[in-house]
Amino acid sequence: MGVNPWSVLYEGLEHHTSLSFGMISAVIGVLVLLLWIPLKQRPTLGTVANIVVLACSSDLGLRLLPPHLGLPARTGLLVGGVVLNGLSVAVYVGARFGPGPRDGLMTGASAVTGRSIRLVRTLIEIAVLVVGRLLGGSVGVGTVLYALAVGPVTQFFLPWFAYRSAAERGGETVLPDERNPAGMITA
Repeated sequence: MGVNPWSVLYEGLEHHTSLSFGMISAVIGVLVLLLWIPLKQRPTLGTVANIVVLACSSDLGLRLLPPHLGLPARTGLLVGGVVLNGLSVAVYVGARFGPGPRDGLMTGASAVTGRSIRLVRTLIEIAVLVVGRLLGGSVGVGTVLYALAVGPVTQFFLPWFAYRSAAERGGETVLPDERNPAGMITA
């Protein structure tokens, strides 16, 4: 049914390198951090943990998941994956422990442009999907569904899990350095 757009990119790059899927994920994660510079985003321990955990779990998951599941199982995994991924991004970005590289790109671009998480994430996913496809990655209906749905799902859940300081909860004026680095927690 297809993989998420970033996986299309990693798969496309697998055709052109000798690196594993997980290693490509880590390298791209580090390269995406360079896009944070003009967005004034700063990596944290959570950012680094995201790169390492994603790289290791990607390779492990690809070894453990059975390759031939029936259509109902694949459909369930697809829909569940989109919803759970949007939820998980909202939880860890909202906690302010530090977004992963791709999510920091999303929150930084949203803060700088004033555009919604929904729009920014969708545009990022579509751009990555196109590049990955041009590199030879495979695209399915699930890939397109993910690209179009994960941003809206993330934006839907984000207000539920956004950590707010006492000043933010009390309605007091918040100094710029006290604001959420994403700057756009409210939907």
